Amino acid sequence: MKFLRFLAFPFAILYGLVTAVRNYRYDKGWLKSKTYDVPVICVGNLSVGGTGKSPMITFLVRMLKDDYKVAVLSRGYKRKTSGYLEVKIDHTAQEVGDEPLQFKQNFPDVLIAVCADRRKGIERLKNRADVILLDDAFQHRKVNADLNILLTPCDDLYIDDYLLPMGMLREPVSGAERADIIVVTKCPNHIPYARQQEIQFRLKLKPHQKLYFSKVGYDKQIYGKTEIQPLRYLLDKPFTLVTGIANPLPLVDYLKSNGYNFTHDKFGDHHNFTASEIKKLAKKEILLTTEKDYMRLQPHIDKFALYYLPIKTILLNEQQPFFRERVVEAIEGSRV
Repeated sequence: MKFLRFLAFPFAILYGLVTAVRNYRYDKGWLKSKTYDVPVICVGNLSVGGTGKSPMITFLVRMLKDDYKVAVLSRGYKRKTSGYLEVKIDHTAQEVGDEPLQFKQNFPDVLIAVCADRRKGIERLKNRADVILLDDAFQHRKVNADLNILLTPCDDLYIDDYLLPMGMLREPVSGAERADIIVVTKCPNHIPYARQQEIQFRLKLKPHQKLYFSKVGYDKQIYGKTEIQPLRYLLDKPFTLVTGIANPLPLVDYLKSNGYNFTHDKFGDHHNFTASEIKKLAKKEILLTTEKDYMRLQPHIDKFALYYLPIKTILLNEQQPFFRERVVEAIEGSRV
């Protein structure tokens, strides 16, 4: 691994130089970021995948939807369509992307749209929403968000990573300075206060930044096409766990620590399952998958025993009221 990183070092230097120059041009105003009348909240990361963006978007929608008309704008990663498209319940993951479809099925009354050109997407949404949530747009500097939320996993902080292709960073660590809120995600259930202080010290927050810690919460039920079962329904039943996400380890550890007996079929993030893979999976007696993977699997596996286990973001240290206050402050402040 060290040898491969050594070989990738020159390319990482070149990549870092290109991204640093781009950011510098935006910071100096030589490249223009557009500000909108509608409040825009950006959720993103410095690394490639696996930080918990989808659960955070879900968390924000659930937190804001009763008081504001919320819209979510996503790129629609790996979709087969192009341009601006509003997500409908009967769309497929191939048409709109797995995560946007997941958002729509969780919140049928919320406006969900996909568009690779975030400016064009915001233009289509700005008169129909009180606040727009941008999914995975931290590097999309063409838009000047009113609030930037940056996510980083507890066991894989961006300060410990390297630039592509040496590591997984999309831009230099200095890019974190654009964040207004930093959320350390996927923390253990009981993260010691000393560890939180250590992380805060190492992240070297700027005066304008607030730090929060969160963990993954797992639903007590699993959901299929026609039924809902308690998760413990699987305790005495061998099953196959199917994942196509960036980091399935927390889910695997959770199931193992609670005594579940399963085999794990692991695929890459946003994996488009082939016909042969689906045929093999359909032969399994019981399948459990993530909500995101379910969006891609369910249309192709007409199987009674295909379930997904939802997850959610839970803020630690009773921080949710303070987090909400900061988000609402940004929304209301942009209207002044």
